[in-house]
Amino acid sequence: MGSRHEVSLVVNGEERRGTAPARTSLADFLRDTLGLTGTHLGCEQGVCGACTVLLDGAPVRSCIVLAVQAEEREVTTIEGVGGPDALSPVQEAFCETHALQCGYCTSGMVLAAQALLDADPDPSREAIDEALGGNICRCTGYVQIRAAVERAARTLAEEAVPHE
Repeated sequence: MGSRHEVSLVVNGEERRGTAPARTSLADFLRDTLGLTGTHLGCEQGVCGACTVLLDGAPVRSCIVLAVQAEEREVTTIEGVGGPDALSPVQEAFCETHALQCGYCTSGMVLAAQALLDADPDPSREAIDEALGGNICRCTGYVQIRAAVERAARTLAEEAVPHE
């Protein structure tokens, strides 16, 4: 099995540690070592986007990133979006627009959308399509997913306006 390595990273704002073989993917480390099963594995080749997490704020396919590559970095999984008592604006928009059906791709889609809105609070349809282009959904047809990102952008813009 090879040598095991100590991996220390910040996951959803909390320092987490574990040991894993050098060739363990970040997805497997999150799921099997840290118990964060919201990160889904689909193709395990970096194609489908189901395993998308944010690494230092940027979306990555955690099935093709090694856990040791995330050493001392910040990882956000779907468990770190929103809070225990409330969904994030992106999650809420996905629910309101029926942008999820089976839910398998949802965690990756939400994190890809969140990264886009963090970088561009008012994205064009083309920017939304580009940001989500690496995430495959076999259920919704993407129309509702795009609508969810547009709705979340509007909600975030409204929240950013100071109320008098």
